[in-house]
Amino acid sequence: MTGRTPVDQPGRADRKGAEVRVSLKDVAAHAGVSIKTVSNVVNNYQHVTPAMRERVQRSLDTLGYRPNLTARHLRNGRTGIIALALPELGNPYFAELAAAVIDAAADHDHIVLLDHTGGRREQELLVSRGFRARVIDGLILSPLELGTEDLRDRAEHVPLVLLGEREYDLPYDHIAIDNVAAARTAVRHLVDLGRREVAFIGARGGRSEPAQLRVRGWRAELVAAGLPADDGLVAATDGWGHADGAAAMARILETGRRPDAVFAYNDVMAIGAMRTLHERGLRVPEDLAVVGFDDVVEGRFGAVTLTSVSPDKTAIGRLAVESVLARLAGGALEPRRIRAAHRLVERESTVGRSAAHGG
Repeated sequence: MTGRTPVDQPGRADRKGAEVRVSLKDVAAHAGVSIKTVSNVVNNYQHVTPAMRERVQRSLDTLGYRPNLTARHLRNGRTGIIALALPELGNPYFAELAAAVIDAAADHDHIVLLDHTGGRREQELLVSRGFRARVIDGLILSPLELGTEDLRDRAEHVPLVLLGEREYDLPYDHIAIDNVAAARTAVRHLVDLGRREVAFIGARGGRSEPAQLRVRGWRAELVAAGLPADDGLVAATDGWGHADGAAAMARILETGRRPDAVFAYNDVMAIGAMRTLHERGLRVPEDLAVVGFDDVVEGRFGAVTLTSVSPDKTAIGRLAVESVLARLAGGALEPRRIRAAHRLVERESTVGRSAAHGG
C-alpha cells in the first residue's frame, strides 16, 4: 500500500485514521486565493499565471488534494467510462491491445469497461446496439461478424469507433493497419533472404477479411518477385490458436511438400507451427524460416524468437480513445479511416541467432 488517497475520494487522514475530504475551499484558504482560481488550476485553464499556478499547486500537494473525477464527469453529463468490446480476450494480441486502450483512457481520466464478444454476431449486435449505453460514454468495437447493414441500423447515439480490417461504408471512425501491405512486408523479407517456396497458414473464408487480406498480400508479393503463389501451400484453419497453427503446418508437410518458409496469420499460429517443425526434426530457420503477425510478448521468449509484423498497438489504443473523446466533444467531424503504422521486427526465426543478436 502506498497510502495515496483514492482518486474518487480526495482527502487526507485525521489523527484517528479517518478520511477527511479536502475541498477546493480548503485549498483556496491555504493558498490565500479564490476558489475560482483553484478550480482554474485543477482544470488546467491556461489563463492562470505561472506564479499563481505554482502557488496553488504547492497547496494542492501539501493538503493532498485529488480531483473527484466521478463528480467531474457527472457534471458534464458523462460517466467517465469507455467500453471496449473485443472478440478474443484470451488472444495475446487482443490482451495487449486492451492494455493500450486502458492506458490511453487513463491519460484522459477515463476508465475502460471490457466486453468479450467471442466473435459471435449476436453478442456483437447486443454490444453495438446499446446494451450498456446508460453506463458508458463511448464504445470501441472490434467486430468479426457484423456487416455494414448491422451497424447502419444502429440507433444508439453513444459514439462508436471501429477497430480491425473489415471494410464498412459507415459514418464511424475506423482504425486499422494496411493488412495487404503488412503481409507483403513479411513475404518480401523472406524472399530477400533467398526463400523461394513460402507457405501461408491461417487462411479462412466467410467474413474473415483480415485473413483474406493477408493471403492477398502473400500472393501479390510472391508474384512481384516472380515466384509461384501456389495454393497448395495455403492452409485454411477453423481457428487461430496454437493447435490450429501446429495442425496446419503438419497438413502441409504431410502432402510431401517441403516449403523453405512459412508466413502465419498470427504469432500464436506461428508458434504452433514451430512446435510441429521441431517434432518433425526440422530446424528454424535453417530448414524453414517462420514469420508471424502481431508481435506479442510470447514470441520474444521462445527457444527460437519469432520474427513478426508489429502493428503499433500503442497508437491504435491512443487513436481509438482520442476518436471517442473527439466525438464526445462535438463538432461536425467527418468520419475518418485511420491507418495505424506497422513494422517488421526481425528475430531468430528468420535471420538466425547470430544475426538477431547483432552478429
